[in-house]
Amino acid sequence: MLKRLLEPLLSNSFFVFGARGTGKSTLVREKLGGAVIIDLLNDAIFDDYLRNPKLLEALCGGRKHEWIVIDEVQRLPKLLNIVQRMIEEKKQKFALTGSSSRKLRRGSANLLAGRAFVNNLYPFCVDELSGSFNLEHALRWGTLPKIYSCTTDEEKKAYLRSYCLTYVKEEIVAEQVVRKLEPFREFLTIAAQMNGRIVNHSSIAKEAGIQIPTVQTYYQILEETFIGFFLPHYHRSVRKSQLSSPKFYLFDNGVKNALEASLDSPPFEGGTQYGDLFESFVIQEIFRLNQYHQKDFRLSYLRTKNDAEIDLILTRGNRTHLVEIKSSSRIDEIKARKLAKLAGGFKGCVKSYFLTRDRNEYEVSGVACMNWLNFLDAFAGLK
Repeated sequence: MLKRLLEPLLSNSFFVFGARGTGKSTLVREKLGGAVIIDLLNDAIFDDYLRNPKLLEALCGGRKHEWIVIDEVQRLPKLLNIVQRMIEEKKQKFALTGSSSRKLRRGSANLLAGRAFVNNLYPFCVDELSGSFNLEHALRWGTLPKIYSCTTDEEKKAYLRSYCLTYVKEEIVAEQVVRKLEPFREFLTIAAQMNGRIVNHSSIAKEAGIQIPTVQTYYQILEETFIGFFLPHYHRSVRKSQLSSPKFYLFDNGVKNALEASLDSPPFEGGTQYGDLFESFVIQEIFRLNQYHQKDFRLSYLRTKNDAEIDLILTRGNRTHLVEIKSSSRIDEIKARKLAKLAGGFKGCVKSYFLTRDRNEYEVSGVACMNWLNFLDAFAGLK
């Protein structure tokens, strides 16, 4: 069993949020052996608690269990009022998992006001896979835990295609967050094709045959069901950065490839698809590590008026790190110098990094040219 980087504090009740299939239930059950489990994905159990939420209190029968686990708690948000009362009055500890925060946040659900710590879980990281990691495999199939128990390409294709259908069925249809399913399906394909690019709501609306506000709502659904995240345009002011168009990254390359029906076209080194998937994967990794290691960096990108671009900017306080990501196996010193020139205009720039698959490492005009894996290894110590 692979060890996950997420280590929830067991001194307190906690949430574990994450997309379906990231291993939330497995993680919680490993950490809390012997806990009482309430699985709301089980239709019979869900129906029982829907009819009578007070069954949760009756479960204890007047005594306190060490831990009670409620899986997919967003299916019954009203249970959280009882959870809060049991935390306060009985000092009962809960582990609560969820694959959507939309229903909780938009339904004014009780998020326990700090009484339960919040954690997020993602597909496997490079560090979690350790010796099992293979870059080409990750770019094509992603790193969802289940993909590593599939033994053939056909099994992997079947799993990822089923995953996308399950997402639509269980997260979208079941929670009734969209009125018409077909436009949303079309949007999912376009969102996958636009992965890692600047979001153009008008263009996407025209292509999908929907209104711009609907496109905005659909992207919010993806974010709130943990299927992706926004990378805002850089500005020293957080408020002003929100005025520019963000990029959007799906949370897993395998799911991205399944949504755009490209699983039968494996990326090849040197191709555009390979480069795009590699950049996405590195940014996904940094996004995950930033949360797991509680680094609190604000992640953004920059495109200048002259179309010069910096793939990733890490900002915390008045300190900034610039990161350029290339899938090439050699360091391009001309591009590294362009990054150095852009870095000269950044107040508080601590360091600039030019990441490639080259095993050689050296500086070019003050830019640290290094292997992308070594940067990930050093990320926990970044200040």
